[in-house]
Amino acid sequence: MDHHHHQQQHHHHHQYDGGENDYMPQEDDWDRDMLLDPAWEKQQRKTFTAWCNSHLRKAGTQIDNIEEDFRDGLKLMLLLEVISGERLAKPERGKMRVHKISNVNKALDFIASKGVKLVSIGAEEIVDGNAKMTLGMIWTIILRFAIQDISVEETSAKEGLLLWCQRKTAPYKNVNIQNFHISWKDGLGFCALIHRHRPELIDYGKLRKDDPMTNLNTAFDVAEKYLDIPKMLDAEDIVSTLRPDEKAIMTYVSCYYHAFSGKQKAETAANRICKVLAVNQENEQLMEDYEKLASDLLEWIRRTIPWLENRVPENTMQAMQQKLEDFRDYRRLHKPPKVQEKCQLEINFNTLQTKLRLSNRPAFMPSEGKMVSDISNAWGGLEGAEKGYEEWLLNEIRRLERLDHLAEKFRQKAAIHEAWTDGKEEMLQDKDFETATLSEIKALLKKHEAFESDLAAHQDRVEQIAAIAQELNELEYYDSPSVNARCQRICDQWDSLGVLTQKRSEALQRTEKLLETIDQLYLEFAKRAAPFNNWMEGAMEDLQDTFIVHTIEEIQGLSTAHEQFKATLPEADKERQAILGIHNEIAKIVQTYHVNMAGTNPYTTINPQEINAKWDKVRQLVPQRDQALVEEHARQQNNERLRRQFANQANVIGPWIQTKMEEIGRISIEMHGTLEDQLTHLRQYEKSIVNYKPKIDQLEGDHQLIQEALIFDNKHTNYTMEHIRVGWEQLLTTIARTINEIENQILTRDAKGISQDQMNEFRASFNHFDRKRTGMMDAEDFRACLISMGYNMGEAEFSRIMSIVDPNRLGLITFQAFIDFMSRETADTDTADQVVASFKVLAGDKNYILADELRRELPPDQAEYCIARMTPYSGPDTVPGALDYMSFSTALYGESDL
Repeated sequence: MDHHHHQQQHHHHHQYDGGENDYMPQEDDWDRDMLLDPAWEKQQRKTFTAWCNSHLRKAGTQIDNIEEDFRDGLKLMLLLEVISGERLAKPERGKMRVHKISNVNKALDFIASKGVKLVSIGAEEIVDGNAKMTLGMIWTIILRFAIQDISVEETSAKEGLLLWCQRKTAPYKNVNIQNFHISWKDGLGFCALIHRHRPELIDYGKLRKDDPMTNLNTAFDVAEKYLDIPKMLDAEDIVSTLRPDEKAIMTYVSCYYHAFSGKQKAETAANRICKVLAVNQENEQLMEDYEKLASDLLEWIRRTIPWLENRVPENTMQAMQQKLEDFRDYRRLHKPPKVQEKCQLEINFNTLQTKLRLSNRPAFMPSEGKMVSDISNAWGGLEGAEKGYEEWLLNEIRRLERLDHLAEKFRQKAAIHEAWTDGKEEMLQDKDFETATLSEIKALLKKHEAFESDLAAHQDRVEQIAAIAQELNELEYYDSPSVNARCQRICDQWDSLGVLTQKRSEALQRTEKLLETIDQLYLEFAKRAAPFNNWMEGAMEDLQDTFIVHTIEEIQGLSTAHEQFKATLPEADKERQAILGIHNEIAKIVQTYHVNMAGTNPYTTINPQEINAKWDKVRQLVPQRDQALVEEHARQQNNERLRRQFANQANVIGPWIQTKMEEIGRISIEMHGTLEDQLTHLRQYEKSIVNYKPKIDQLEGDHQLIQEALIFDNKHTNYTMEHIRVGWEQLLTTIARTINEIENQILTRDAKGISQDQMNEFRASFNHFDRKRTGMMDAEDFRACLISMGYNMGEAEFSRIMSIVDPNRLGLITFQAFIDFMSRETADTDTADQVVASFKVLAGDKNYILADELRRELPPDQAEYCIARMTPYSGPDTVPGALDYMSFSTALYGESDL
């Protein structure tokens, strides 16, 4: 660097001529004059402007015209701050020339401070816009900040940059960089530099040496786009200029160097650091790994040894076998990896120490207790603990096997025994016999005998169980306490079963004897209670038997029988006491021996309560019967008195009524004197009858008493009150009717002018045909009378005449009606309709008639005549036995027509 400055000082005391003779002595004679080649100036102007802008844009500004825009010194100061990364003195903000000169001087002072001698460059020329001076100043800046620091293999600055270009393009056969002008004209040098560092950006194989424009533009475009290097050269200028401007090309190429070698330097530095760090990290990792591996291994050994030294036997075969299994797993699975880990640990330790030695690092010292020797010692302890563990395991397993077999045998036998004894104590303590019948007791005894022999058969097993328990104790079986407890329970229970069996046996036999005794007594009770009960029931029935007596003799017979019955009662009471005695005996046994008599007497349903209740009833009924007989006796005496009283009167009144009736009949038939005489006579009779009424009333009073006493027969008279009443009523109606007939005869006689003789003749005729002598003719009498008088007629005609003379259809013709008929001037003719109407009256207005109605209303043979010929009635209002009188009536007239 000093050498370079010295040269520069030496050659440029007064001017800057833009030539390269400082660097390239072989071209010294080239362009010695003061003037710049216009082409070179143009190239420099473009290149330097672009170079300045590539830095100024970092401060957010740029220049357009290189000799104008630096004149106030402001952007010049800014450019230097950006390039150097340092702050300059504060610029003057004034617009005057003096301010501008001051600012430019600040910039020039800064450049000088960086060890650059500025020959012939003054602030005034820059402020005045001297192009040559301005370009010279910029080149000085480029040289100092972009090229001077380049260093490649002991060469620096311009030579260093050239050497870098030659080294980088060496592999490209068609590129030969010898200088910074004509070597670059075909553009391949630029493309080669890009391709060498970023092969993906340019397809180098497609470029041709004879197409420099394409090559140059390709490089410039790619550099701008991908490397952030502005276009500082013009492809046409370079191609058209015989010798391109060296400063412009150097400036542009330096940008490539900074773009690529900046990266490379950083990479190189980083690589060196990484290499050193990597060695350290690897060593540290190995130390850490050793420590961790050693800790893990020691921890595993520390955990495993107590397990192997543990000789506490397990209680079960299964647990011991599991221990053996675990030990074999340890041998087969867990230990081999640890053996390998131990080996690996030793290898790692040796490798680490070697590496440390080789990289000049101090030897590794593991932490306390983790030396290789510590691990070996621990491992020795592990191997020691392992010895004898397996043998101990196998011996234990053999012992447990024997114990397990015995314990299992004990459990099986105990379980079988316990299953058999289960519920046996409850069964033996069952008080079932207390409520059992005799037959059930006998069954229970048989069942118990069977149980006793079963119990004896189980003695053997109890002894075996005890023997096994003893052996388990001797062999120190781990669960001996529970075995012993179970064995003890079984033995205790066995003793208890023996005692209970004996007790039950005795209880059953005792109960059987008691029940047999009771059974005998029951049978005795039943045999005697049944006949006695029947006797009492018979007696109760007799004592309550209702009697109906009508005479004193009958009641005396009953009283005699009752007295005989009363005489048998003391004997009966003795039998009752005896029967109850049997029952009390049973009760005493029950109470004394506490037999629970759930059952009742199987031989009878009769119980003492019932016997006593019936006996009390009999005792109660006897005096009641006495009373009833006494009362009945008195009643019979009273009844006899009432009978006689009634009979005495009735025997007088009955004949009196009879006599009167006959006398009245004679008066009306015998026709003594005129009708008026008869009337007078009858009225006297009527008076004497009415005066007799009090006697009838008195008899009615006596009859009332007889009825109230419920007397139904009276052997002292043939007259009943009914007879007397009917006779009396007949007597009254007969006298009234007879008087009425006479009065009517008088009326008829007077109205029709019938003479007394005619009347007598009618009477004689009537009396002749009144065959029953009732003062009336019945239909047959009347028919005979009509025939005797010359009437010739069929049934229908006779029925028609009957309906006239007997309008009330009584079947009787009074003398009055007979007179009316005989004295009629003309006879009506009867019709079927009238007959139907007649029947309708008999039927009480129904459309049918019943046989009973016919029998009631007509004489017997006429009634039977009708019943035999009438057809059943079939109308909607029919009832059983209804007869059709309509068709019958029509038939009557049908016959008459024939």
